[in-house]
Amino acid sequence: MKAQILKRPGPIETNPLQAAELPLPEPEAGEILIRVRVCGACHTDLHIAEGELPPKKSPLVPGHQIVGEVEKTGPGVNRFRPGQRVGVTWLYSACGACAYCERGEENLCDAAKFTGYDRDGGYAEYVVVPADFAHPLPEGFPDAQAAPLLCAGVIGYRSLRLSGISPGQKLGLYGFGASAHIAIQVALHWGCAVYVFTRSEKHRAHARELGAAWAGPAGGAPPALLDSSIIFAPAGALVPEALKALRKGGTLAINAVYMSPIPELKYELIYHERTLRSVANCTRSDATELLKLAGEIPLHTDIELFVLEQANLVLQKMKRSEIQGAAVLEIA
Repeated sequence: MKAQILKRPGPIETNPLQAAELPLPEPEAGEILIRVRVCGACHTDLHIAEGELPPKKSPLVPGHQIVGEVEKTGPGVNRFRPGQRVGVTWLYSACGACAYCERGEENLCDAAKFTGYDRDGGYAEYVVVPADFAHPLPEGFPDAQAAPLLCAGVIGYRSLRLSGISPGQKLGLYGFGASAHIAIQVALHWGCAVYVFTRSEKHRAHARELGAAWAGPAGGAPPALLDSSIIFAPAGALVPEALKALRKGGTLAINAVYMSPIPELKYELIYHERTLRSVANCTRSDATELLKLAGEIPLHTDIELFVLEQANLVLQKMKRSEIQGAAVLEIA
């Protein structure tokens, strides 16, 4: 099968992803073989390719926003049948038995494995995943439109929940890429006023088109204090700026699997019961809830399509903030 593999991380400008022919994987007990139709590209893929996240296996097939159809089921799989359309998220598996899993916090499981990082992902024609960690997809979403929901959408949804935002409140979004352009639609559906901070004028215009109450530069001051904010950009320097714009008792959630160093903070920035928290990965229930909500709103994903052979180019454009919405690789 055709695939893009990473043998050795390096600057994305050096094209570290390479075309390869790999043997067709075979599903074992409890697994399904998926013929990949499309796979979304994500900032996490960029961090993996450049080595900002330490390598877990080599060679590696990246990609964790997978949409495809079940090609074959392994022994003991009754949940899916061949031909059924499914999606795969960043969470590849969890132990199911630890205290975190028992509390519904499988995203924090010490034995969790992640798609396109610990295990081969969707930058390939086929992928094998545990059946229990695949998701049926709602009707009405074409493959390419569904792909960004599986990471950008799910992690954005989890970030909204952990930010503590309530209907009618003011929400700040720092960075306006694949995840934020979905999160804003959920927040507006909840009746929130959304304030967007991004260095790109093109992205600011996009935010206004989607209904942002205000859009300004990354370090700008909004016209009102915010109840909650989410940082999507992997830039630690944004943390003190975001805290300055937060009301007393507000929450700042950081949606990043990797982030540049956070500057030393003055205590006054978190005084008055402001909360600073991270958002780590996602759970299966996050995906189930978001996919249900996606059909009800309905969510619209803005995408740019590329072919598998352009995987390096996609991540280069992502690094330069040149992607409008989400990038999706067509595989099949």
